[in-house]
Amino acid sequence: MTINSLHDLVDFPVDPIVQLSQDAPVVANLLPEVSVIAAMIQEYFPEFQVPAKNGSPDPVLIAENDGEGGATNQDERKNLGPGEPTPLSLVPVKLTTLHPGNPNWSPLSMATTSPVAPAPVMSAPVVPASVVPAPHLRTDGFEVTLVRRDFPILAEKVNGKNLIWLDNAATTHKPQSVIDRISYFYAHENSNVHRGAHTLAARSTDAYEGARKKVAQFLNASSPQEIVFVRGTTEGINLVAHSWGRYHLQKDDEIVITWLEHHANMVPWQILCRETGANLRVVPVDETGQVRLDEYARILSPKAKLVALTHVSNALGTVTPVAEMAFMAHRHGAKVLVDGAQAVPHLKVDVQALDCDFYVFSGHKVFGPTGIGALYAKPEILDAMHPYQSGGNMIADVTLERSLYQPAPQRFEAGTGNIADAVGLGAALDYVMAIGMETIDRYEHRLLAYGMEMLRTINGLRLIGTAKEKASVLSFVIDGFTTEEIGQALSQEGIAVRAGHHCAQPILRRFGLESTVRPSLALYNTIDEIDAMVAVLKKLTLSQRTTRWS
Repeated sequence: MTINSLHDLVDFPVDPIVQLSQDAPVVANLLPEVSVIAAMIQEYFPEFQVPAKNGSPDPVLIAENDGEGGATNQDERKNLGPGEPTPLSLVPVKLTTLHPGNPNWSPLSMATTSPVAPAPVMSAPVVPASVVPAPHLRTDGFEVTLVRRDFPILAEKVNGKNLIWLDNAATTHKPQSVIDRISYFYAHENSNVHRGAHTLAARSTDAYEGARKKVAQFLNASSPQEIVFVRGTTEGINLVAHSWGRYHLQKDDEIVITWLEHHANMVPWQILCRETGANLRVVPVDETGQVRLDEYARILSPKAKLVALTHVSNALGTVTPVAEMAFMAHRHGAKVLVDGAQAVPHLKVDVQALDCDFYVFSGHKVFGPTGIGALYAKPEILDAMHPYQSGGNMIADVTLERSLYQPAPQRFEAGTGNIADAVGLGAALDYVMAIGMETIDRYEHRLLAYGMEMLRTINGLRLIGTAKEKASVLSFVIDGFTTEEIGQALSQEGIAVRAGHHCAQPILRRFGLESTVRPSLALYNTIDEIDAMVAVLKKLTLSQRTTRWS
């Protein structure tokens, strides 16, 4: 169906494919809301006006644009006079009272709270996920105020104060679209995957494999078959250590890591070295926290079989030169595994450009659910790897004497997978891809630079990790205070930061420390939140000086 006027939308049947014009096909799983469709047309055809139907329509309730990308409340609705043209920026709410401006509304959210009649049961459901991105998610004009509306938890109060979440390196919060997508799965699609001849099995499988395709797109993998669902980064690394490492490492071989690694990218390799007789080599960092490439080049040799490195340090925020290090490793015949847990919410990741052999990340770090993550591996490597676990779902045929395994990636997904959270991860990736990772990177870069500048104004504060290439993380200590004291003082004001060793003890000890305070930023943080944190820290240090002088 081609939409030529707004009136075509009033009785428009829910259809997963809407063609705005012959030149502008848009695929979307539409809500039963004219508001979403109208916003979509307004973006593509801002000059388009719709005349009144037959010159004298019945009064239509509309939500008036408030200039903020939302709309006024119901008390501010007005009636259109006969023959008066209807700008598409005035969003009709005839089908539902949930409209832009309502705190529960988001163009990426699903109207589970909307008082519309339930849809009839269909063999192929219309999944209200990843509907047309809102204008603020489609341009480089990043509007953090609008983005924050998509995250319901940011309205929480902590100790009577507005929550300021600066613990994003630990976990990120979820947009309403992710929360609703998971709920929709359980309400309309719940079934096991890859088996069963019934409709829900087909729906569930389509949703699960659709999420795999989204992960492949997000990482720029060449095929969804290169993506294995895992519980998170830790399990992905252990899978590689077990299924690849145990079959390719032998006595006196070497695994190369850096001082920056999270324990999850260190301990599995220590265990593997003990089991195989291989040796673990560690690349040092300089005083800013950046990898020393000269030492890395010296350590590399034909003995190196694997280089395992972080893309972004969770303790310091250092962005490592992955592509250059992968190139150097490959010249010696080593494979390269990248821990991308801290990179995926902040940077555009292209596994083909990085030329890494493995890339792992966790969904909860990129606004998705906990308990789900992904492992990327080059197909020729993945196809030759042995299973990590065994049981149902990963077998092609079983007799009493032997078993035949499924090809990758199913070979590595034994048992019933975390289907709903994989679908939720897909929705989270839809969200950040709609905004654009380059857009997120630019915004956060300015935010991080401002944060570092402001922290330097605090007497006695020492920044840990000052590499030129950084993302998200601000790590520091303050003379005269334990990190726990600082964390508690911030928490009293509703500000959440991490205080501790961040599961990265070796890199902190490199700087003579056992713990730091670690604020970490995400796309929904603001300058005002940084100012609030700095104000608490200045008050804290001032109170210490006052106590000393009294």
